[in-house]
Amino acid sequence: MPRVQLPAVTPKRKAWNKGRIVGQKRPLLPKQVWASRARLELANNLRDLALFNVAIDSKLRGFDLVRLSVVDPVKEDRDRERVSVIQSKTKRPVQFELTENTRETVLSWVKSPEMWACSFMFPSSFHDRPHISTRQYGRLVRDWVSSIGLKPSGYGTHSLRRTKAAEIYRKTGNLRAVQFLLGHTKVDSTVRYLGVELEDALSIAENIDL
Repeated sequence: MPRVQLPAVTPKRKAWNKGRIVGQKRPLLPKQVWASRARLELANNLRDLALFNVAIDSKLRGFDLVRLSVVDPVKEDRDRERVSVIQSKTKRPVQFELTENTRETVLSWVKSPEMWACSFMFPSSFHDRPHISTRQYGRLVRDWVSSIGLKPSGYGTHSLRRTKAAEIYRKTGNLRAVQFLLGHTKVDSTVRYLGVELEDALSIAENIDL
């Protein structure tokens, strides 16, 4: 009797995003920023405090943030108010300003014993990696938001990138300024990134004289 060839059955794979919140992550509110800083200061966690502060001020993507060199914010044992880096994604330069509090934290961290002979701002504890990975940075962000009572599923590394940009936009409505600070090549990328309503964006753009 001839054998019947049955069709191959492939098991159903669970969707990668099942049960997860995907899409844009929320920026932190000013009170949440201060709460996170306070917890890191109380824990005397200088590395994480420096990373958190630089992430907020710089508005850099995670893979640019973790690759910051010591000489980017510090030169000849003096902190820099304004820093310029080349973005990995666009290959274009972007500038950002570090607040006084951030500069003090960065200088203390760079001069700490843990940073002896380190060329990267946030070195890895693994010998085969010169700096922390974006995955490790993501875990730290989840720890930070969890410590102040937020659900980590709603936040990520882009939350810190968006935090200051969202606050600047809220206070000024200046999309062009936010576009420049985020290093976006097109203003519509900034509109999507901030989640700005189209009509709101158009009314703001009408008032910006180029």
